[in-house]
Amino acid sequence: MTTKSTMTWKRIGALALSLTLAWGMGPVHTLSGANAASSQACGKGDHGLSATLKKGSGVEEQHLQFTDIDFLNDTTGRAGGEGFLIGTSNAGCTWQSIYTGQWQFTQLDFPNNVNGYALARVKNSPATYLIRTHDGGSHWTRLDTPGIQFKRIDFRNKDVGYGYTYNGVYQTKDGGVTWSKLNTPANTRAAAFATEKQGYAVVVVPGSGYHLKQTSDGGKNWTTSLRVVSDTWSGADLYAHGQQVWALLYGDAGMSQQSYSLYASGNQGKNWTQVFAQSTAGGGPAPGTNSTGKGNGPANPGGHPGNMALIGNQTAYLSAGSPAAGKVGIGRSYDTGSTWKNIDLKDPGYSSRISFPSAKTGWLAVTSDNSPAIYQTTDGGTTWTQKMLLPSEQD
Repeated sequence: MTTKSTMTWKRIGALALSLTLAWGMGPVHTLSGANAASSQACGKGDHGLSATLKKGSGVEEQHLQFTDIDFLNDTTGRAGGEGFLIGTSNAGCTWQSIYTGQWQFTQLDFPNNVNGYALARVKNSPATYLIRTHDGGSHWTRLDTPGIQFKRIDFRNKDVGYGYTYNGVYQTKDGGVTWSKLNTPANTRAAAFATEKQGYAVVVVPGSGYHLKQTSDGGKNWTTSLRVVSDTWSGADLYAHGQQVWALLYGDAGMSQQSYSLYASGNQGKNWTQVFAQSTAGGGPAPGTNSTGKGNGPANPGGHPGNMALIGNQTAYLSAGSPAAGKVGIGRSYDTGSTWKNIDLKDPGYSSRISFPSAKTGWLAVTSDNSPAIYQTTDGGTTWTQKMLLPSEQD
């Protein structure tokens, strides 16, 4: 999930999506016959969309599969997949087709309900493209980013956004048309900027491990606030919002298991807490396993992290899935990592993505091709309600 900085746009977005859904964002699907309403119950099944999505997606020979989910507020949001985008404005009671076509979405980021951005691929191409919409997602335009392959995007409004590669950070102030590279330390493996001045980076130091650094002047100067011992450094992910910073540090992977550690800071990277360190038989020791952290990540055994959602200055969620166990789940903290709770869903899957527009209400998309589904929670992930279910690989 990418955190949003302006709640006003979220409130405006709820009205805008309901209007665009009614006025041509995509075809309206209804059931014929006297029992139509009862046979297509609120929040159940595929909402009559599967045939339309598959026919227009350009991946007809494949099974429909979700890839990301992005909510503006507790009731209004979108879910993307390989060749399709769907939306709801009533908390998943009903869903509507917004887009079908060539774009296979990997990340959605709507700073408001009209203007949106996405990272996407096209069939039989390994390249990831940055695309933009000005009509809520019905039509998309590719933006040229010569020599830049974004791993993640984070737009604060329709103009200002950050793009993260595997070793750098770029900023745009004109809606993705042009990008400026920000200064980051040598051997950066992940970065995140909470504001134009306040940023963070994970740096690999051979023979030492991971170093966590922070800047308060937009990248001109960097200081190290934490060193994490590790014999391996297969990658990292960083998330920042307000005072919060969270770092996922990866060890090795093997036998469908991922070793990794999670670190959190509640004071802009000045001090860090090791939340957990998940070592696995297949991946070996997690980075910093001799530190104070203990326990495992969500969807254990061997769970693979998905994405994080940060709300306010203390609340954070992490999605995960376990190919070895065939399940998905989340982890959560309401105190910036001082305490942590893992919760497994009682439904099948092995990878997931989340979007939490508020502290307790969130959405999870099962992104594996067995039982692709969307779930909602209103109690911080303790219980989940299925809101969409597409035909699975086995159907």
